[in-house]
Amino acid sequence: MKIANKLATAAAALSLATAAYAENPMVGGAAMFESKNIVENAVNSADHTTLVAAVQAADLVETLQSPGPFTVFAPVNDAFAALPAGTVDTLLMPENKDMLVKVLTAHVVAGDWSAADIAREARASSDGFYHFNAVSGDALSAQVKGNNVYIYDENGNASLITIADVDQSNGVIHVVNSVLVPE
Repeated sequence: MKIANKLATAAAALSLATAAYAENPMVGGAAMFESKNIVENAVNSADHTTLVAAVQAADLVETLQSPGPFTVFAPVNDAFAALPAGTVDTLLMPENKDMLVKVLTAHVVAGDWSAADIAREARASSDGFYHFNAVSGDALSAQVKGNNVYIYDENGNASLITIADVDQSNGVIHVVNSVLVPE
């Protein structure tokens, strides 16, 4: 009986230790490393080539490589492709840089917010939404539906967090399935 208890205790401890040191999820077919910053990891994701190109065009690379911490809701390529035809090309034009910066910074929040932190705030609120601001100044809201966390832009469009808690040296990335559009 004592051996069984010791084995159960050892198994539980090993399970907790493994969970505590679990590796980041893969994103876009690439390993994401906690020791790398947001940009260093994002450039390796095949699912984020449009986002990376936009960050480069907006001259936000240096900002997203800084110490932060930042929470980034990172839309996948398909999210950008779902925008009305020509939208991405128009945003990437040099004369539209200010608009591009506004759209991209509407996906960034100051601080290191895990999906569990965001969900806890949403569940604790009186209306079921956690209301917060992006670094662009735009209002965002989070809501939990079942086991899913959705982020809403100012227009009421919902974006599902499809891969949560991709830890970075300067914050965290949550992969989302649509672009958050500021008003």
